Amino acid sequence: MSESAVQIIARGSRDSAEAAAAAIDADPMLEGATYSILEEDEDRNLWRIDAFPTTEDEVEGLKATLADYAVTVTVEKLADADWLAMSLSGLPPVRAGRFFVYGAHDEGRVPPNAVNLKIDAGAAFGTGHHGTTVGCLEAFDDLLKRERFERVLDVGCGTGVLAIAAARTGSRIAIGTDIDAPSVRIANENAALNQAHASFVHASGLNDQRVRKHGPYDLVFANILAPPLVALSQDIKTALSLGGVAILSGLLRTQERRVTAAYTSRGFRLEKRIHHDAWSALVLRRMG
Repeated sequence: MSESAVQIIARGSRDSAEAAAAAIDADPMLEGATYSILEEDEDRNLWRIDAFPTTEDEVEGLKATLADYAVTVTVEKLADADWLAMSLSGLPPVRAGRFFVYGAHDEGRVPPNAVNLKIDAGAAFGTGHHGTTVGCLEAFDDLLKRERFERVLDVGCGTGVLAIAAARTGSRIAIGTDIDAPSVRIANENAALNQAHASFVHASGLNDQRVRKHGPYDLVFANILAPPLVALSQDIKTALSLGGVAILSGLLRTQERRVTAAYTSRGFRLEKRIHHDAWSALVLRRMG
């Protein structure tokens, strides 16, 4: 870890920013890097990548990767403070279909006609504000208008918001997994905070006995990154019942074709795409 936390900011056109983001995703040395991409100025076609490296290797790796693209890169030191908590305190609540995701600072803004999810991010990814998480919740909301899911698995659960959303809307079993132990702890705390019958385990992949014993699942969330989504396509198929649904996100629009091809080649049918900024969420159903 560097002595002072830093934020790396890269600005450029949409094409340049998306290409740079795809390069970050493709670099195995940056697999754990946390970043976001968003449109900063529509009139100027200005897009922005915000990256928050946690090690010196990530700092150097991000700088080297971004240097290959037509983006302007700046590195800013972050003050010695709980900058994550401070940034979250300024985030507005999010409405995604029937779901309303909020933090402790918005306790008084909870609507009575929504499935309210109080999420504490802590050191985990997934407050509900990121386009990938919003896309997953919107896709889930749309599916719930027509069908119910008894058994739900959330791969790469982060704060647990997706599995908690499933538990709060009637899923009898809602299990989440993550390779990051602090995320699992925070997700379980969030489940208790929301009085949701969801549980989370520290596991790598879908072959852990604690995951397999509850399958096959009717729905699998996987809000991770494009390369692991492709790599897990067979495992996700095996985890799903015939006719089951996979909601996939964590991928850029430019990566849709690659991820979709990996799943359709294994007998899935693409049912829907949801876009937020440069991000995509895909709804695929196992047909064979």
